[in-house]
Amino acid sequence: MIDTSILTGAALIAGQAVKGTGAALRAWDPAAGQLLETEFFAVDNDQIDAACRAAEAAFDTFRSISDEQRAVFLETVGEQIVALGDTLVERVMAETGLPRGRVEGERGRTVGQLKLFANLLREGSWNDVRIDAALPDRAPPRPDLRLRMIGLGPVAVFAASNFPLAFSVAGGDTASAFAAGCPVVLRGHFAHPGTSELVGRAVARAVEMCGLPGGVFSLLTGAGNAIGQELVRHPSIKAVGFTGSRAGGMALMAVAAARPVPIPVYAEMSSINPVFLLPAALANRGEEIAAGFAGSLTLGVGQMCTNPGLVLALAGPELDRFTSAAAQALAGGAAVTMLSPGIAGNFQRGVAQLKDQPNVATVALAPQEEGKGAPALFVTTGAAFLAQHALGEEIFGPASLVVACRDVAELLQVTENLEGQLTATLQLDDADIDAARALLPVLERKVGRILANGFPTGVEVASAMVHGGPFPSTSDGRSTSVGTGAIVRFLRPVSYQNLPQALLPAVLRDSGTEGWRRRDGELTRK
Repeated sequence: MIDTSILTGAALIAGQAVKGTGAALRAWDPAAGQLLETEFFAVDNDQIDAACRAAEAAFDTFRSISDEQRAVFLETVGEQIVALGDTLVERVMAETGLPRGRVEGERGRTVGQLKLFANLLREGSWNDVRIDAALPDRAPPRPDLRLRMIGLGPVAVFAASNFPLAFSVAGGDTASAFAAGCPVVLRGHFAHPGTSELVGRAVARAVEMCGLPGGVFSLLTGAGNAIGQELVRHPSIKAVGFTGSRAGGMALMAVAAARPVPIPVYAEMSSINPVFLLPAALANRGEEIAAGFAGSLTLGVGQMCTNPGLVLALAGPELDRFTSAAAQALAGGAAVTMLSPGIAGNFQRGVAQLKDQPNVATVALAPQEEGKGAPALFVTTGAAFLAQHALGEEIFGPASLVVACRDVAELLQVTENLEGQLTATLQLDDADIDAARALLPVLERKVGRILANGFPTGVEVASAMVHGGPFPSTSDGRSTSVGTGAIVRFLRPVSYQNLPQALLPAVLRDSGTEGWRRRDGELTRK
């Protein structure tokens, strides 16, 4: 049983609690408006080096264990997180201001992600096994070729501010890296260091229980950018998983690209997630859509990667009715505590800047309070949106902009000029199918997930989910950070030519492929 009676403020280096030598920080309780007990000290460069070297030393052992052993490890991590009980839930609530129901739901999602990757390991398709059997009678003869995927190496994972469990210490990036056989050096988020320590200790306990090298997991503590930059520079690190601001992601990309051996950075950064109100749906269900939109916009005080920050439609009385209904639904929304004073301050500055933009009308703007976010809704024209780049910038919080386009041509032009996004939503009825068909090719180029008659908040943890998109929503539009496809980020292919059976990895031996149906060039499950 994990002893959670007291937080120590320590980092975890290869399973060992280590006190950082740098500046101290204390977590802030945004709901109570006060500092919490326990000081957490920043790690120094020597401690970062020790964590990275331990990860490198653990890599070959960790990647060589069986898929079943790694699956059990992932499940054990989940069990140890659940074993933390109310100690974890209450600490998350204190460090974020999030309600109990949201925290417990996020804990369930975190454990569910770990189970999802455990199931993927047992299912086996992640290996992407391909076999081209030797053809000695062909001219020229074809060699025996066999391919599988292996882990890249130690991964630096950066915890996110808005999901202190599901995108944090044992979140999706960590789960997918572990599934790939990659040790993780975790950069804890300064806003919830106590949460990070508790979950970090749960992961370290699972490492120990499963008999794995301590270097499979380390947790680095401290505030400031220097720790993360030093971590990404370290030659032992082979890839980066990041969720945060565009500025933060771009900074890490620059560091990774400047290394003697550059490495990939998988950064989820910014998205305004356009919602398209197509004419028939707008005419038939405008008020209903407005109510759902208001709920999505204010969910979690708008602190969601997929928050609907942009609404696109044709100008006219139907759009006016939608806007009025949305404003009415938002009008009663009181200011709610945001995750941190920094996030709240950035939100309020973003709202003030949007309000002051030319050709922007304020439709709903509840009074703002220090440390809190209140709903804000604005309207502009398609022409203004095309002319003013600032109107397309993300405001992280419950704020959205309605763009009234004069005709279908302008709507398409606005769509073509959007940056890369995580999602796009089509509100449509049967009469809108042709209009939607015209939009789809553009949206397929612009976003990672296209949904109909719903709202983008709520990212299902499932095999077919894509939580990614073209830049700047992510640094690499070929990737996803949610769903089983997330493992691909931390894998690379290796081909084996004419190796004796005794030297082949087990999954590539003739005995290891009995569960597969052989075809020339690939294998599929029977």
